[in-house]
Amino acid sequence: MDYFNIGKIINTHGIKGAVKIIPLTDEPKRFELLEYVYIDSKKKLQKYTIEDIRYFKNLVIIKFKELEDMTSAEALKESIIKIPRELALPLEDDEYYISDLIGIEVSTDDGEDLGNIKDVIRTGSNDVYVIEADDKKEILIPALKQCIKEVDMENKTMVVSLLEGLID
Repeated sequence: MDYFNIGKIINTHGIKGAVKIIPLTDEPKRFELLEYVYIDSKKKLQKYTIEDIRYFKNLVIIKFKELEDMTSAEALKESIIKIPRELALPLEDDEYYISDLIGIEVSTDDGEDLGNIKDVIRTGSNDVYVIEADDKKEILIPALKQCIKEVDMENKTMVVSLLEGLID
């Protein structure tokens, strides 16, 4: 099964087993749409039922039914919260899950092979695709309509139009 990382447990909260989570998703309120999540703790994936959700600053505080005290919550510190792909939020047109973009082959509209996407940088205004060329150099391409001409998820390819000055 394919999973998406949506949060990381950074600490406990209180004595009743709640945990503090840094969201790894664009939409922290998305936790409210879930009945359960999977927690990857020590390479073991286990299902946890969401009992209560609160927000504090940029953190999500969740009480899971299975965690009854601070000691059981403490054992999950640094664990990753995952959901199956089918529970992911639906995408708009021209939106992609980052995990689906990693590894895609990128070429220019002139047919020049640039390399593969190895990372996506979230800048706030627009994402930036980090492409690793064959010579291990990194090329940064802004995820803008004028740059990204075609994305073919089935064939794992992307065609870009390079703005002047993007590649020296």
